[in-house]
Amino acid sequence: MTTENLLVELFVEELPPKALRRLGVAFAAGLRDALGKQGLLAEDSVTTPFASPRRLAAHITHVFRKAADQPVQQKLMPVSVGLDAAGRPTPALLKKLAALGVDVSEPERVLNLLRRASDGKAEALYYDSLVTGASLDVGLQKALNEAIANLPIPKVMSYQLERDCALPGWSTVHFVRPAHGLVALHGDAVVPVQALGLTAGRHTHGHRFEAAVDPVELPHADAYAETLLRDGAVIARFDDRRFAITQQLARAAEQLGPNFEVLMDEALLEEVTGLVERPNVLVCGFDEAFLEVPQECLILTMKANQKYFPLVDGEQRLTNRFLVVSNITPDDPSAVIGGNERVVRPRLADAKFFFEQDRRMPLAARVPGLAKVVYHNQLGTQGQRVERVRAIAAGVAAQLGLDADTTGAIDTAAQLAKADLLTDMVGEFPELQGTMGRYYALADGLGETVADAIEDHYRPRFAGDALPRNTVGTVVALADKLETLSGMFGIGNLPTGEKDPYALRRHALGVVRMLTEKALPLALDALLDAAARVFAGIEGFDRSRATVELETFIFERIAGLLREQGYRSSEVDAVLALRPQRLAEIPGRLAAVRAFAAMPEAAALAAANKRIANILKKAGDVDPHVNPALLQEDAERALYEVMLRLEPEARALFEAGDYTGALRTLAALRGPVDAFFDDVMVNAEALDLRLNRQGLLKRLHQAMNQVADLSRLAA
Repeated sequence: MTTENLLVELFVEELPPKALRRLGVAFAAGLRDALGKQGLLAEDSVTTPFASPRRLAAHITHVFRKAADQPVQQKLMPVSVGLDAAGRPTPALLKKLAALGVDVSEPERVLNLLRRASDGKAEALYYDSLVTGASLDVGLQKALNEAIANLPIPKVMSYQLERDCALPGWSTVHFVRPAHGLVALHGDAVVPVQALGLTAGRHTHGHRFEAAVDPVELPHADAYAETLLRDGAVIARFDDRRFAITQQLARAAEQLGPNFEVLMDEALLEEVTGLVERPNVLVCGFDEAFLEVPQECLILTMKANQKYFPLVDGEQRLTNRFLVVSNITPDDPSAVIGGNERVVRPRLADAKFFFEQDRRMPLAARVPGLAKVVYHNQLGTQGQRVERVRAIAAGVAAQLGLDADTTGAIDTAAQLAKADLLTDMVGEFPELQGTMGRYYALADGLGETVADAIEDHYRPRFAGDALPRNTVGTVVALADKLETLSGMFGIGNLPTGEKDPYALRRHALGVVRMLTEKALPLALDALLDAAARVFAGIEGFDRSRATVELETFIFERIAGLLREQGYRSSEVDAVLALRPQRLAEIPGRLAAVRAFAAMPEAAALAAANKRIANILKKAGDVDPHVNPALLQEDAERALYEVMLRLEPEARALFEAGDYTGALRTLAALRGPVDAFFDDVMVNAEALDLRLNRQGLLKRLHQAMNQVADLSRLAA
C-alpha cells in the first residue's frame, strides 16, 4: 500500500504562550496516536509538531489513504450454551450473532459461519470476520476530534459561530482560543474533515504584519514549514524559533563586547518563543542611576513584567543594557527600541521608589506588624509563627552547643526573617522575600552573617538549590521548615497525591538535605519532638501526627530521594528499616550495605538473617541472654564463641562510624551460622534449651543488624 505525508493545522487567535509548547506536542501526539490505532500509519511513520502563537499543526509521514482490512476472531459463548442437544443454534446464539450484524434468518446456515475451538477451559464457538479498514477521511475526522478534545487547555473559552446551514442563528464553540482556519493535506490533496465549525482547506495565514501574501496557499503537506517561512514570515516549529532566539541573543551580546553576557532564563525563553512568530532581537538600555537598586529587583521587573533578557558583566553584575525579542523586523528599529526603553523606565522607577521607601524603616521596626498578618486560621499570625521559629532555633542551637555570639545571631535572624514580608518591594514582588530582607539587614548595619541567614532561611527553595551559607542560616532554615511541617501535620493539613499547597514535601527534603549534607549531629525524633512542643495550647493540634506521622513522611521522602540518586531499593530498605535518627549517618550506612552486598558471604548471611527474624517474630519477646552451660551442640557452642570474639570488634567499629568495617566482620559468621541451622533444633522440647537458643539468635540478630536490616537484602 502506498502512503503520503499528512499535514494538519488549526489556525487560531493568540494562544497562551506558557502553554504553547505543551499544546503543540499534545495536538500532534493526539493525531498520531488516534491514526495509529486505526491502522492508518506505517511502522516507520514520524510525527513533527508545530506550534506558533497562532497555530497548532502536525506533519505525519507515511499515512495510508485507507487502512488494511483486519481479520477479527470473536469468542461468542461455550458450545453447551450456543447449541442445543440436537446441535442447532440456540436463541442466545442467534441473538448474539444478530447483534454483530449477521443474517440469522436461516438458522441452519449460521453454523457454517462458526468455528469450534477450546478456550483453555471448555469448547467454545468463535465467529471470524473481516473488518474493513478505515478510510483516511473517516479516520482523520475521528483523530482530529479526539486530539482537540484531549488537549491540555489551561482555560477553555466559549465563542459563537454563525451556523453554516439552512437554520438561522449561532452555535457555541468551546476551545482554548477562537479558531479561524483548518488545513488538512494528504500529499497535495485536501482531506475533507471538519472541526470547531471549520472545513479543511489548503490556505492559512502568516505573520500579521509581514507576510508576503495573505492568505498563504500550501501546495503540499511537505511544503508547510518552507512555505510559511517564505510567504508568511513565520517560523512554524517551536524548537526552530527557540533556537533562532538563543542564537540572536548570543550574537547581540557578543556584538556589544566581551564583557556582556545574556542572563538566560529557560522559563522566559519558552514564554517568549510562544509570543513571537519570527523573532528579531534588539539591544536597548536604561539610565545607569537605576543600578543603585538591588539587581534582583531590576532583573525580576524586566523578566516578569516586560519579558526582556537582562545583560550582566563578567562578574554577573547587572548592566544597563537589555535585549528585547521583537515580533517585527522594521528597516529602522529605532522606534521599537525607543518604545521598549520608554515602557521599562517607569517599571524601574517604581522599583527604585520601593527600595528607597523601604529603607526608611528598619526591619526590627516592622516585626510588631507581623502580629496583624494571618499565617493560618488555626496556627495564628506571622508574629506567632516567628516566635515559634525562634524557640525551635534556640533549641537546635543548644543541641549543637553553639557559643553565645552565634546563638544571639540565630535569634536575631529568626526574629527578622519574615519582616520583609511587610515591605513594599516584597508586596510587589513576592519572589524577592528573603532576598530583600538581606539587603535591608545590611542597610540596618546587622552584618553579613545575619543578613545572609535572613535570605538563606528559605533555602533550599527547590531541588538542587544551594543550602544556607553559614551555621546561623542553617539553624534558622531548619527551624523554619520544622515549624511549617510540625504545624501543618499537627492540624491535619497534609499533602495529597495532587496537592501540596504548603510545599511540605519540599520542606521535608530541605530538612533531610541540611541534616545530611552538613553532617549535623542532630537526632530527627528529638527535633520533631522539640518542634511539636512549641504548638502547645493550639486547639486541634495532634502531637502524634506532628511527630510519628511526620517522621514516617520524612523517611518516605528520604527513600524516594535515595532511589533517585541510584541506590537499589533493597539497599535503601535495609538502611531505612532501622529508622536511623541521625540522618547524617545514612550515606555511610548505604555505602557499607553496598560493600557488604558485594561480599561472597552476603547472600547466605542475608538469608540466614531473614530466617532468624522469622523465628524471633514467632517466639515473641525474647531475652538475648545466653547461658553457656546450656549450649549442648558443637554448632551452637562454635557460634557462641565466634560471637564473643566478633561482637566487641563490630560494636567498636560501629560506634566509630566505620559501618563498612562493622559489616565486614560478619563474614566470619557464615560458616558457624550455616552449621547452626544444619545441626541445631532451635525449638527444642526442653524449655530451658529452647529459650537459650532463641536468646542466642536474638543476640546474633542484634549484632548483625546494627548498621542495617540485612534481611532486606535476601532474595
